[in-house]
Amino acid sequence: MEKSITQQGPSGCAVACVAQLLNITYDRAISLFKGGRIKEIYLGFYCKEIVTVLRKKGINCNFRYISKENANKIYKNGTIVFIKRTKKYPQGHYLIRSNNSWMDPWINMPRMNPAKSGFRKKLPGKPVYAIF
Repeated sequence: MEKSITQQGPSGCAVACVAQLLNITYDRAISLFKGGRIKEIYLGFYCKEIVTVLRKKGINCNFRYISKENANKIYKNGTIVFIKRTKKYPQGHYLIRSNNSWMDPWINMPRMNPAKSGFRKKLPGKPVYAIF
């Protein structure tokens, strides 16, 4: 089984998902994002930024709003989803489909010291965007 990658900043879930997909370290992945170290703490990342990084690494992808027509496509390994902002996830949260489960870069949220990652059978919220 693949090892999960833990996000290192409060808004670093996108970085950890990219690291998981590219099979690189979190530190290597964050260096691929413009302003990554600041954004992982304060702002977070948009789907467009993830797509830009993945395309630079040779992965042909795009992001889409999840509708009834494409909802079943999120279960393909390698798909990154953004779940809806909620009380538990005030900025939303990214997870990646890996090993036929969901790799969650911060599975013990809200604890950050230490943050832990792991795999879930089900998404912890409603997915609204997917990077296919």
